[in-house]
Amino acid sequence: MSFPVSRSEEWRRHWPVAFAGFLGIALPTVAMTSSGIFITSLDEEFSWPRAEVAAGLTIASLISIPFSPMVGALIDRYGVRRIGLPGLAATTLAMAAFSLADGSLSQWMLLWFVYGVAALFVQPTLWAAAISNTFHAGRSTALSVAFSGMSMVLIAVPPLTEWLINNLGWRSAYAWLAVIFGLPSLVIAYFCLFDDRDRRTLSMKGSSAAPALTESALDGLTIAEAIRSVPLYRIAAASLITLLFGAAFLVHQFPILTEAGVSRQNAALLASLAGVASVTGKLMTGWLMERYDGGLIGSITNSMMAVGIFLLWEPFRSPLTIVIAMLVIGYSNGAKLQICAFLTSVYAGVRNYGKIFGVMVSMMAGAGGLGPLLGGIIYDQTGGYNTLIIIAIPCNLIAGLLLFRLGSYPQWARVQA
Repeated sequence: MSFPVSRSEEWRRHWPVAFAGFLGIALPTVAMTSSGIFITSLDEEFSWPRAEVAAGLTIASLISIPFSPMVGALIDRYGVRRIGLPGLAATTLAMAAFSLADGSLSQWMLLWFVYGVAALFVQPTLWAAAISNTFHAGRSTALSVAFSGMSMVLIAVPPLTEWLINNLGWRSAYAWLAVIFGLPSLVIAYFCLFDDRDRRTLSMKGSSAAPALTESALDGLTIAEAIRSVPLYRIAAASLITLLFGAAFLVHQFPILTEAGVSRQNAALLASLAGVASVTGKLMTGWLMERYDGGLIGSITNSMMAVGIFLLWEPFRSPLTIVIAMLVIGYSNGAKLQICAFLTSVYAGVRNYGKIFGVMVSMMAGAGGLGPLLGGIIYDQTGGYNTLIIIAIPCNLIAGLLLFRLGSYPQWARVQA
């Protein structure tokens, strides 16, 4: 077997994998995206402080820190299909279970713990591994299409959640979100989620499934080499920073906007607008990273986040700057995970991609879990979000500088540098 000669040929054969990733990666994003909209309803019914509401999401995210590399090792060993299908089913049920909250904070934390364990098996490692083992010439674009599922959630979930809460109540809203996003992802994954390992297994069993056009490209770093790789450390550090503040703004964007004088309805629409910009950011970044230096594109994209956050700072805030800020933040925030996944595949290769990117995801999960908690603590201590904004601006500029001049692509990357 040989590597495909064109991106179009890869897409003709393997687009269902990217489509399955688009729907599958959207499912665990729903809980984080909608959590900010549920804050007011939970506060009204249970009188919970915002930091404690956000702490549930922190628990779910922190579970990924020790276990993501283990899940990555399972993916490397058994393939994406055997891990992904039960993971999607369990995550759907765990999301619906949030409707059972009874006012006990310990039960609330337990619900998030169960959800976090289920979501381990459908985290970005799974979908990035499926695509990186399938696409080569068009890998960056395929990753951007799959990760656009997160942005689709940013567009659809805020107004949908607001409508469900207003018309059906917050308990039914949780259950319907699980059904709307969980069932389609499970059905499509059942028919479309295969990587090279799965297709080779089916082919050897005489299946009618089309064999992969790509060989099992087991080029890349050993674990010992990855531990010594300076580019991987820089990618990890940049991702930690962008995920920390990206998660804080994603979860708290609704109250940030409403406390800036924006109505709840307009805040939901602005959150959807940021989701549209997020899709644009993913697709544009994916297209650019296939054709130009990925580190440079990642550096520019991360630095844009600082500009968007600056426009939300109270001394410079106006109706126009709020709209511009949401567009810029959405564009940059949308591309952060895809930048990490693609650059990791380039500088680490696919030999141990599940394990290496699993470590990346575990570190990012820690940052993503602490981000909402950080935002809640700053709000509870200061009565507003300006301190969060002031801290986030220089940190995101540093995240941009970390990806500047990462170095030439290794030979195994098979993408243009």
